[in-house]
Amino acid sequence: MASTEGKRNTIQRQLIKNAVKKLDIHATAEQVYDYIAEENPSIGRATVYRNLGRMSESGELLRISSYSGVTHYDHNCHEHYHFICKNCKRVIDMEGSLSDVFARFENTEGFDIADCHISFSGLCWDCKEKI
Repeated sequence: MASTEGKRNTIQRQLIKNAVKKLDIHATAEQVYDYIAEENPSIGRATVYRNLGRMSESGELLRISSYSGVTHYDHNCHEHYHFICKNCKRVIDMEGSLSDVFARFENTEGFDIADCHISFSGLCWDCKEKI
């Protein structure tokens, strides 16, 4: 059965989307695979990785690249930003808007901005407290 975007809505895609949502931790591909494989051992690791890539390209999921080279996935696709702790590597949602910055670049520089991914890094409140 094809979705309205022309992409097949396979059982695997649904399992992956549900896993990212249920985990709700900005999961890595490996965490998503482990979660699904626990109840569906026949799913392949490559299937999970490939579908995560496709789902982030189509806008179904957000791909978050961390400074340590690990990619995380977010089911929240509304405009928001991320804070990545350099110590514990946790990814935390940050609400807000940078529409003034976008408007300035579009109006002054003539850019047509289609997308933006901004991440902040530092120490989260838990790691900062331990110092």
